[in-house]
Amino acid sequence: MRKKICRQMAVAGLLAAALFVSVAPVLAAGLTPEEQEQLVFIREEEKLARDVYIAMYETWGSLVFSDIKASEQKHMDAVLRLLVKYGIPDPASAQIGVFNDPNLKELYRKLVAQGLTSLLGAMMAGAWIEETDIRDLRAAIDGTTKTDLRRVYGNLEEGSGNHLRAFASHIEALTGARYVAQVLSQEEVDEILGR
Repeated sequence: MRKKICRQMAVAGLLAAALFVSVAPVLAAGLTPEEQEQLVFIREEEKLARDVYIAMYETWGSLVFSDIKASEQKHMDAVLRLLVKYGIPDPASAQIGVFNDPNLKELYRKLVAQGLTSLLGAMMAGAWIEETDIRDLRAAIDGTTKTDLRRVYGNLEEGSGNHLRAFASHIEALTGARYVAQVLSQEEVDEILGR
């Protein structure tokens, strides 16, 4: 009797696993391959920001990094909810500085190295990340008609604008000069900064 129950439970478990595996591509099929790729990339890009800010906070102790890393975790969580909704495996490692995308792995290394040189270098790295995020999020918004993706990407873009304003303010305080765009056009950055 006990063997029969165990066998039935094992069969039920296998059936559930098979169902999950077969349903995941169907759920993800609601997105184009480009939308899926973009969603996966944005998840790791948000992780890149969070991981760099963790390293910068540990090095410099500036609260701007602590505050923004917490916000980046919320961004990561928002993207994770979309990945789960569409049955797409999460690419983000739980380890700091570990990425599936080799370009992001190298970028993490470079940005942390820049940020370790000085507090100004750290702030500049943060501003560069936020400008890059804004550029990529705008492209992601333009690349989808899905309302849920557009809403989340739009919220992330708004958050990145707030982060860019914080970094630009600190950079200007450190240098005594106006912040100069690094990725976006100066006109785009000035609009974000309210100039």
